[in-house]
Formats: sequence, C-alpha cells, structure tokens
Amino acid sequence: MVAPKKGKSASAQSKPGRSLALILIAIVALTGGMFASGHTTPRLGIDLAGGTSITLRAVPEAGQESAINKTNMDTAVEIMNRRVNGLGVSEAEVQTQGDRNIIVNIPKGTNSKEAREQVGTTAKLYFRPVLATELSGANATGSPSPSETGGASDKATDKATDKATEKATDGDKATDGDKPSSGTPSDPASASATTQGRAASDALKADPSPSAKSSDGASPSPSASASGDDATAKLQQQYAALDCTDANARAKAGKGAKPGDSTVACGQNAQGQWQKYILGPAAVDGTEVDKADAVYNTQTAAGWTVTMKFTDKGSKKFADITGQLAQKQSPQNQFAIVLDNEVVSDPYVSQELTGGNAEISGSFDQEEAQSLANMLSYGALPLTFKEDSVTTVTAALGGEQLHAGLIAGAIGLALVVLYLLFYYRGLSFIAVCSLLVSAGLTYVIMALLGPTIGFALNLPAVCGAIVAIGITADSFIVYFERVRDEIREGRTLRPAVERAWPRARRTILVSDFVSFLAAAVLFIVTVGKVQGFAFTLGLTTLLDVVVVFLFTKPLLTLMARRKFFASGHKWSGLDPKALGAKPPLRRTRRPSRPAAGPVDPKEA
Repeated sequence: MVAPKKGKSASAQSKPGRSLALILIAIVALTGGMFASGHTTPRLGIDLAGGTSITLRAVPEAGQESAINKTNMDTAVEIMNRRVNGLGVSEAEVQTQGDRNIIVNIPKGTNSKEAREQVGTTAKLYFRPVLATELSGANATGSPSPSETGGASDKATDKATDKATEKATDGDKATDGDKPSSGTPSDPASASATTQGRAASDALKADPSPSAKSSDGASPSPSASASGDDATAKLQQQYAALDCTDANARAKAGKGAKPGDSTVACGQNAQGQWQKYILGPAAVDGTEVDKADAVYNTQTAAGWTVTMKFTDKGSKKFADITGQLAQKQSPQNQFAIVLDNEVVSDPYVSQELTGGNAEISGSFDQEEAQSLANMLSYGALPLTFKEDSVTTVTAALGGEQLHAGLIAGAIGLALVVLYLLFYYRGLSFIAVCSLLVSAGLTYVIMALLGPTIGFALNLPAVCGAIVAIGITADSFIVYFERVRDEIREGRTLRPAVERAWPRARRTILVSDFVSFLAAAVLFIVTVGKVQGFAFTLGLTTLLDVVVVFLFTKPLLTLMARRKFFASGHKWSGLDPKALGAKPPLRRTRRPSRPAAGPVDPKEA
C-alpha cells in the first residue's frame, strides 16, 4: 500500500491538535473582547435600525454652474460627514449620488434630529456686525410680563458677569452673554419698538452700506448718496415689517443679500423669543475659521465655552472688526454669527481681538457649546444645496427586513445541511461544525467592528453573509471530493486525507482568491449599501480560508483515526464499496538478483 510522504509537511499534519487549539484560543479571545467592550450585538444600519435618509441637490448660483464639480462635491461630503460625526452619530452615511446629489443616512438614535437639522443647513457662514436688534412679534412692544422681566434681568446679570470676566482675562476673547442665539439688550425697557426703531435708523446713518461709499474712502457722489439713502430706507422698511415669529417671514429675511451688503436676519434668545436684527456687511467668512472646539473652562466660572482659531487671513479681518466694535456701545459692540440667514450667536466685544484666537463664553451647556462649535468648524459649504426629499425608515420596518433576512439565511443553511447529510452522511458532521465555527467568528468580528471602525450591518450585508454560506460549503465539498477520489484509487482513509489535502488546498485558495478579488473590486467601485454586501462577502471569504486550514482539515485528520470513518462504514460517507473503489494498491517487489560468485564454465 502506498504510504503518505514523510517530511516536514507530514510531521505538521500529524499534530492537528495544535491547529484546533489555535483557532479555539482565537475564538475565546475575540468573544472575550466582545463582552469586555459591551457591544455584544452587531451595529445595525439605517435600513434595519430605522432612521432618516435625506437627499440634497446642489443648486448653482447665478453664473456659477461650473462650481458643481467633483472637487466641491467631495468637499461638501467631507464637511457634512464631519458635521454629523461631530454630534456623535458615527453610524451616519454621507455619499454622493450622480453628479450633484448627496445622500445622508442618519440612523435612529441620540442626536439624529440635531444632525438632520445641521446637515440641512447648507448655506455659508458669515460674521456680521450688529447694527440694531429688538424682540420680534407680540412682545416687541409694550411692557414685558413679570416672567419676561425676570428672564431679561437674569440675562443682564449674565452679561454683566461675562463683561467683568472679560476684563480680568486675556484679550483674545469675545464674550457671549447668553446662549448661542442670545442678544436681548441688558435694559428690559429697550424692548420698545419705537426706541429700537430710532436706534436702527441712527445705526444705519452712522454705518451705511459699503455700496454707499466710494472704494477710496472719499465722499460719495450725489447719485451714490441718493442710492445709499434709498438702500437705507428700504432696509429700514424691511426691518420694521419683519416679524420673526412667522416662519415664512424668517425664510425670506435677508434672502438674496450679498456678503458685502447690510441685511436683516432673525435669531432666538435664551428664552426662546425671536429677535430681529439689522446686520452690517460680512466682516469674516466662515471658511476663515480654521478650528472651533467646545471646552469646559475649569479656571473661571465661565463653564462651557467655544474657542475659535482663525486662518491668517481671517485673523486680520477678525482683529479689524473687533477693534471697531469694541469702541461702540450696546448693541453695536456685538457681532452676529449668521448661518443660513439666521443668527445662531451674537457675542459682545469689549476689546480688539488679535492673534487669531477667540473664545465665546456665557451660559452655555455642553450640548449648546458643541452645537455652536460644529457650526463654526463645519458650517461653510462650497456649494448651496436644496433638500429634495426626506425619507423616514421606521424601526419596525427595519426589524421586519432583518427578520426576513434571518429567515432566508436559516433556510439557506438548512438546505445546505440537508444536502450534506444526504450526500456525505458522516462527513456532514465535520462540515456542520465548520459552518458553525465560521458563523460564530463572523458574528463576533462584526460585533467588534461596530465600535472599532463604525461598521453597520445593513440588509445587503446580511445578503453577503447568506451568499458566504455557499462559498464556505463549497470549500468543504472540494476537500471531501478529493479525499473520496483517493479512496476510489484504492487508498485507505488516513493516507487519502493527507494526499488529498495539497490538491484541495490549491483549488480552495484559487476559488477564495477570486471571490475575495470580486468583493474588493465591488467595495472600491461602489458606494453606500452595496459596500456592505462587498465588505461582508470579503470578510467571510477570508474566514473561510482560516476555518478550512485551522479547523476542517485538522478535524478530518482526527476523525480519520476513528474506527467509524477509518473502516469505511456505510454511513460514514467514505464507504469504498459505495464509492466504487479499486482493489487496494500494494507495492510490487522487484525480482532478486543472483548472488555474485564464480561462473561455471559450462554455463558460460
């Protein structure tokens, strides 16, 4: 009978317990890591966990159709992705679709509503000086109610405290006396519409729009002065008529205003009341903010603050505008941070801020400080976007899809097991154990990849795992058939297992390499949910190689030593008679040569 080859490979195969111990240690270590991390289930994507899908379409401004290009679209995707991830929604997906659409998928969870609001806020960010401000709507005239008086008094106290803190700290600070959208004057009586109307008129006369001035700073011509007076009068009319409690009026406020023009805008104060503003020309562009962070200041009583760092160009502009504002009286010593024509913060300035650093302090909580920091960091988009559609996926629908996917996987697995039982009989035990090991490794690794790289299991990924069942079973079948071919040649089981392995190994590696290459190409050239399918397919293909080499082959080597398999029992799946095996191969002895000695002359 032909014996297996001896040598290094044979010695390695004679100790299958080492391979089984290695994969057992890996399973225990990964499972322990999963429980230690606290993430015992895979993170679910939007189609399974529920959430919101937003489609944004790039809208070109007049004469800027060429601005919609791949570079600007990629920049917008990066900014939006940083916006939502800055809120802790790490499972959100942001990708382009076609030439001018961006799809934002926000899974259901904490801060998803705020993330949707910030992603939908797609206009550019500007810093504008405040020329005038007053409460808008029913509370704009008359005496405030006792509760409003208390709120204004508290706000005035906050502002007075902030201004005192300003003088005691470094110069590179701009203090905000209230929450991100604050701006109510310190004196409650200043809410009078008549007084504010006169203040607005005086402010506009003292600081007219640049369009009314000549570029060299000289006095404007009579026609230019007339034009400036007309613009001032028009702005006063818009300001007087503006009612910020009306959503339609807020949407139209300042619409179409250029960065170099004065404009009107709306914003909310700490009490949730709407205020209206007259704002001067944009002094600093949002793109000139290099970085903004929410920081808890433990050295003073300021609490949560927002720190800003400007670019070189922005530093000079910010120093200029704060130097001008510091010389004025309230409310004209304020600048407004304007996003999407809405004032999100209006801090006061007490001195010129040089050095490119500034800090906004006030009665912020952590959420408000982080929200403002995100707007400052990621608020300036290179393009204007319009919200085309918003689709909400309920968790119930996602649960139904996951349930259906799991049922499909269970049916596929059951059919594979039935086939293995029918065709391979005893060998199916090895195949089923290998499938269970592969499934367990896949589950644990997916659970760990969620918090590690943000991997979210979506429905296409589930489909990839189902397809992988067939790929894994195919590797077992290749090996089993090679072993049976060796038995048909007349070899017993133990030599057949060792001789079949090198041939089966090459076939399995080539097959899995092709599958992995297809998954890699699919992952690279596609976007969105299809990548989930490709990622899962590639992952399970790699695990197939690990399981076949470290579990299936060593386990079959051990089983070949058991009498049930070694004797070729009819239920083992390796019955030589059922397989049509040839008679056992035996070594043929060569005839022995005659012994050397003297030759008989007669025979010669």
